[in-house]
Amino acid sequence: MSGQRQPTKLLLAKGNKHFTKAEIEERLSQELQPLTENIAPPSYLTKKQADEFNVISEQLQRLEIMSETDVDTLARYILSRDLYIKLCKQLKKTEVYTNPIVLDHYLKNQDRMFKQCRACAIDLGLTITSRCKLVIPKNSESDTPKVNKFGKFEKGVKV
Repeated sequence: MSGQRQPTKLLLAKGNKHFTKAEIEERLSQELQPLTENIAPPSYLTKKQADEFNVISEQLQRLEIMSETDVDTLARYILSRDLYIKLCKQLKKTEVYTNPIVLDHYLKNQDRMFKQCRACAIDLGLTITSRCKLVIPKNSESDTPKVNKFGKFEKGVKV
């Protein structure tokens, strides 16, 4: 059973596959290119949340890993993160600690918001491990050419 199809740029960067120019063009034409023209914060976000949305979406677009279809996921990430922070602030209050029922309620909700926030962060590549799976290494053209260590044994070459 084969694994998931990897992007052509990733395969070329790894250097494990040898494609002809025609194969590369065919594969690149078949791959989906992300749409990034109409990325805007949803109307249900507050002004502060919309500003945060714009900052994160610009960073993800520069990495070429966000498209228009990821707008709702990013909005859910921001909403759940915002609620998580509010619950953390509520848990610092002393009246919450005196009532075990209220404390349990806050802790359960805090845990839910953390799980939602983390799930969205993984989907968007906002965690280190998920970003490593998404980022395609860039080939540097300034690398020095490899020297053939057996070149001195070729006919006609004097050392």
